[in-house]
This record gives sequence, structure tokens and C-alpha cells, in this order.
Amino acid sequence: MNRVLILTVSLLMFAPSTPDVAVATNLSSVSGRVLDQTGASVAGAVVRLWQQPAAFERITKTDENGNFTFDGLIGGEYKLTVTGEGFSTLTKELSLSAGEKRSVEFTLHPSALAEEMVISSTQIANTPEAIKHIPGSVDVIDRRTLDTSRIFNFAEALRKVPGVYVRDDEGFGTRPHIAIRGVNPTRSTKILLLEDGIPLTYAPYGDNASYYHPPIDRFETIEVLKGSGQILYGPVTVSGVINYITPPPPERTSGYLTLIGGSRDYFNGHANFGGTWGNTGLVLDFTRKQGEGARENIRTGINDFNFKSVTGIGLRQALTLKANYYGEDSNVTYSGLTEDEFRANPRQNPFRNDFFFGDRLGASATHAYVINNSLALTTNFYGTLFKRHWWRQSSNSGQRPNDSADPACAGMANLNTTCGNEGRLREYYTWGLEPRLRASHHLFGIRNETDFGVRLHYEHQNRRQENGNAPNARTGVIVEDNERKNQAYSTFIQNRLRIGGVAITPGIRIEHVRYERTNRLANAGAGVTGRTNLTQVVPGLGISYSPVETVTLFGGAHRGFAPPRTEDIISNSGGHIDLDPELSWNYELGLRSLPYRGVRLEATYFRMDYENQIIPASVAGGVGATLTNGGETLQQGAELTTRIDSGTILRSPHNFYLRTAYTYLPTAKFTGARLSNISGFGNVRITGNRLPYAPEHLMNFSVGYSNNLGIDTLLEAVYVSDQFGDDLNTVAPTPDGQRGLIPGYTIWNATVNYSHKFETKRVTFFVSIKNLLDRTFIVDRVRGILPSIPRLAHGGVKFHF
Repeated sequence: MNRVLILTVSLLMFAPSTPDVAVATNLSSVSGRVLDQTGASVAGAVVRLWQQPAAFERITKTDENGNFTFDGLIGGEYKLTVTGEGFSTLTKELSLSAGEKRSVEFTLHPSALAEEMVISSTQIANTPEAIKHIPGSVDVIDRRTLDTSRIFNFAEALRKVPGVYVRDDEGFGTRPHIAIRGVNPTRSTKILLLEDGIPLTYAPYGDNASYYHPPIDRFETIEVLKGSGQILYGPVTVSGVINYITPPPPERTSGYLTLIGGSRDYFNGHANFGGTWGNTGLVLDFTRKQGEGARENIRTGINDFNFKSVTGIGLRQALTLKANYYGEDSNVTYSGLTEDEFRANPRQNPFRNDFFFGDRLGASATHAYVINNSLALTTNFYGTLFKRHWWRQSSNSGQRPNDSADPACAGMANLNTTCGNEGRLREYYTWGLEPRLRASHHLFGIRNETDFGVRLHYEHQNRRQENGNAPNARTGVIVEDNERKNQAYSTFIQNRLRIGGVAITPGIRIEHVRYERTNRLANAGAGVTGRTNLTQVVPGLGISYSPVETVTLFGGAHRGFAPPRTEDIISNSGGHIDLDPELSWNYELGLRSLPYRGVRLEATYFRMDYENQIIPASVAGGVGATLTNGGETLQQGAELTTRIDSGTILRSPHNFYLRTAYTYLPTAKFTGARLSNISGFGNVRITGNRLPYAPEHLMNFSVGYSNNLGIDTLLEAVYVSDQFGDDLNTVAPTPDGQRGLIPGYTIWNATVNYSHKFETKRVTFFVSIKNLLDRTFIVDRVRGILPSIPRLAHGGVKFHF
């Protein structure tokens, strides 16, 4: 790592550059005029010229004639945002050639147009101005970053965000394990996942475990919000919100086709097409991905289709419709390896008959209505159907196989002949309605922005387990048949007061959840039903201060909340379990800045003080995991993000860039009177022990080079320090592989892109290598040992039309 840092600094110091006189002949400029809808000049409008992900932002104001100018620009992709008091905010994308003098014109309309309301309701941080006033830390991974890195799956993308730890699974990234700031990553249960501001998971209240994740190709931008701003969403506010943004319909008819192939029989075909006709914009998106996983006898196939339309209804209304289908057919096991199996062959998988079948249908409608110049209403209606069937012969490394007690099986010798399997069959139906009202006013002479909303949310689960009598059985004896229902009612209000450069944002959210569970097999098939409910108040307060345009200080505190699952709060016999919701107090203090042209710096201190961190009792939690009111834990540390672009600093078309995302988590421990939740160790005190799967250091370091000839190269290192696999902080591995130290590791990735324009069409060729050094290491012990992905070499082409 030190050698890379030295090399990077040297490259930045001696980056190709020319004297200002020579460079000036190749510099570009953007000038323009801002008008209102009558054609009159708008003086004093704020104009921002910015780039993502480059550390570049310039700000000016229009003169008395509405004019503005930006000089001394290098060629590249830019965004231009214009904001005027009492007017809508407009953004245009610009592609400047070297030496080009571009002239643009903006026409601002009073208040927020309906189309803008659609954008603001789906995105958390769509402009630098929006980011400046967010009461908490926020990170944005844009489309260019995803393309430049040639992201393989969502895990690779999220590792670019400080504070985020993603634990690998089968290698394809279809069932995420995401943690933020030291929370438990298993099935991402402590994270709120959104798509365009709408819940992405199939049961965020009753079963927030993620056995589904759409391919990263579907999305244009990823937003990660940590801090008090989370109370606008919910129900989960204990660590962070991840919001995936789908691309809007393009103004002109256009599209692209990406074809990728590579090692381990990998194929990725991604097509996108859209345009605007009249008042309606449409976009269609399809992805087919397939290939082998990290081990033998693992193969994944995914189809993902997405449709989106945006229709303007007059000036003050817009309607967005979305529909998507996701289908997965994978030969994949649930079990990890024992210690002996891993030593013999870390890529082996003895359960070649295990299969996962998943289907998800989703639809949503968003209506935006600008009532008047200071009041707007956005209403979301959404629904999903998710069905997953997982037929497997083992759920963890302690089962060899899961029905070894059956006389017809008699152990692994008959695994592929007479041993049966278990079918975990799940169906989830979810729908919700959420109106949100946004008001701008001047109460007590102070500029205020108020967000108020309510949500009605309903979930229905059907959960069955059938035990088959053959390795490939798809029916069997029913041993579990549960129906689970949740009704959730929530309301929130948040008010932002702006006093000069200070924004004070208090808010409160109230969640009320009703639980119902029916065991259809109880009482000789007559069934038994249990019901309960809970109510939780979630307050928050955030403050941001911008002494100058390029610096924002922020701080905040909020209540963290995560509801228990239906199966955890109501027993299979219908009894109510005395289980509290997961609660915490979260604090953070940070800085966002552009201290110098071409340099971006963000730093955050955080503290998460849990009153009750619940210990998971799912199959994914491993053998011996039991459920309990986990009690107190404490996580605190710091995050740092930097970006340096030599091309911006030196105004040169040759850009050596460096990006770092670092997380330091020195404290992640059990506090209070704590006993182990591992079977057989219930009397062992673990107070002061480190939380499992909470590495002290996380680092994503990348260095790259790009120029105006279409070349963009990137070398990336991902470092994860040592971590424990259990609450006893066991170091020596156990025979089943589920406990023991997980040594730290570093992964190197490399990518080369070349883009060329043929008349009006652009074609990009690229090659990427993941795990460049082909290192094999342990990434997970929860259900037995899981190995890292092997070296993956991919090559592809992207056609724009």
C-alpha cells in the first residue's frame, strides 16, 4: 500500500502539463443567460458548474442582465445547475470538447415544477445544493464511477463508500450482506434499502432479510445516507439508508448495448433504450447475467427487466409509472465448508443438487402535484410479489447432509443417490401508500422547508418447508406452514430552518406495527394464531453550517430503530415473546469541503450507542444462534473520503486522479452485562468483547489516469482488517469452520477503458480484472467457511446509439 501511495504522489507531482499560455488555447468556456418564463432576465440566480466524481465545482451568480460565464475549463462531462429564489432548480448535462466555447440558456419557472418534484422525491442528494443542507453524512456513487470501474456487482460498488462493509456470499452478489458502521451484516437486516425512494426489500417490517438484490446494471446512481436525515424514511434507522436510483427517460431517443464476457463462463448483456415523445418519456432496461460462482457446482442465471415512464400533466402535475421483473435460476448451496474441507479444496462444494429459484414482480406509481408556489404533494403507491424456493441438502457446515439421520440416507456417501432435501418455500406480498407534502414558508420571518408524510404499509408472508425424499425432489412432507401478516402505520415531520449559512433540521417519526402469525399445522391442522403490536417514536436533530460555499460543517443526533421480525416476536405456538425493538442513539459530526480546486475532502466522526442490539436467530445466523434482547453495544470511529484530480488542479487534459475511502472503527464492543448467545456457552461473559464481523479498518484506495483521447485506467485496492466470527472472539478455528478469526486481506482490481466516437455514435471497449493476484481467503464463517472470489477477467464493449 505504501508503494502505491508514493507512486501516486509522484505521478501527481510530475503529471503532464504545459505553461498557462499554451494550455489556454485548449481551454473551454461556458456562458449563458437565465430568463424567467416571460423572457425577462433573472438577476442573482446561483449557477453551479460541477462534475461527478471529479473534485470540481465552480459557483457564480447572474448579473443584472441574467448573464453568467465560466472560463478556463478543460474538456469533459459537466453538469450545470441554476437556482433562483422562488424558481425551480434546473440542471443540464454538458459535454465540452477541448477549446469549445459553449452558450446555453435557462428558462426558470415559478416554484418547483412537477417533474422536479418527481426527482426530489426519488433522490436524496441530486445536486450539490441538496447535499449541502443534508443533516448528516451522505455519499453518492454516480454512473461514471460505476462505468469506469466496470463494477461486477453491488458489493464492489458499495465498498467505495466509507463506513460500509459488504460480506461476500456466493460471488455473484444476489443476496447481500451489508453493514454500516459495525452493525451485523447478515442479510442486510440493519440497512434500509430503497429504489427511487421506495422500499426495495420485500418485507421491511416483518422480515427485512435480503434474499434478493437487482443487478447493479439497472441503476444510474447510488446514494448512502447516514445520520439524522434517515427519519424521513424508515422503518430501519439504526445505521443507514441505501437508495438506488434508476435512470430517467432521456430527452432524445437514445440507448446503449453492453456485452461482457469473461472467465468462469461469465456473460453480461445489458440493453437500455428510451426517449421522450410529447409529454411522456419512456425508458426500457434489460439485463441478462450468468456465470459460475466462487466455488464448484455454483452457477447463477439472472434476468432483470425494468420499465419506467414519466408523463407531464400540464405544468404542475407529473405521473411516473414503473414496473419490473427479476428472475433467478441458480445452482447454489446455503452451506459453507468445514475446516478440513476448506484446507483440502477451498473451491469445493459437495452439494451439487442445491438450487434457488426466485421471481419478483414490482410496480409503483408516483404522482407529483405542485399545489402552489410554496406547496407540493407527492404520492407513492407501490406493490411487490416475491417468491423464492430454495431446495438444499445442507444449511450449514454442521449438516452433512441435513437429513443424515434418515436410514435411506446414512450420511454423505449417499448424498447424490438416496439422501433427500429440504425445500424452504417463501412467498411475500407487499403494498404501500405514502403521500408526502413539502412546504416552503417564512415562519417568524425565517426561511423554512417542511416535509410531512404518512405511510400505510401491508405485508403478507406464506412460509412453508417441505422435506423431499430425493436429492432433486421438488415436493415433500410439509413440516412447516406459516402465514404471517404485518400492518404498519407511520408518520413523520421534518422542518429545515435556514438562517444565512446555517440550516437547523429537527424531525420526528412515529412507527406503529401490528404483527400476526398463524401456524397452520398446529392443533391437528386447525391452526393457532398469535397477535401483538408495538409503537416507537424516532426523533432526530441535524445542523449544517456553510461559512463559505466550498465548506459545510454538519452534526446530528437521532434515534435508531429496527422492528423485530414477525417470527421473533410471536412464537410458533402463538405466544407473544418479550422482545424489544432494536434501539440506539446515533451521533455524528463532520465536514464536507473543496479546500482547493481539484481536491475534495469529507470527514465524519460517529458514535452509535445501542440500548438493545438484537442477536439474530435465523438460519443465516449460523448454528447455535439464539434470539435474545442483545443489550448494550457501542460503536464509534471515523470516516474519511478524499478525491484529488491533477487535471483540474493543473487545468490539463491529462488527469491523474486518486480516491480514498477509509473507515476506522476502534470501538465496536459489547457493553453492560452480556453473556454469549452461542449454544453451550450461555454462561460465558462477553462484556468488552469485539462485535463479530466488525473489522477495525476498511480501506478503498484507487488511482487512475484519464485523458481527452478516451483512455481511462484504474487500479484499485480494497483492504479489510482482521475480524472475529463469533461473540466469544474465538481465534483458533473450530472443526465446523463457523468460529475463529477471519484474517485481514487485500484485493487488487484493475480496469482499462477506451472510448471512441464514430460520427454521432460512441463505442467504449474495456477490460477488467477482479482479484488481480488471485488470492484465496476466508470471507465468511456464519454457515461454515466461504472463500473469496477467484481472479475474474472480463472484457466487453458498450455501444451508444
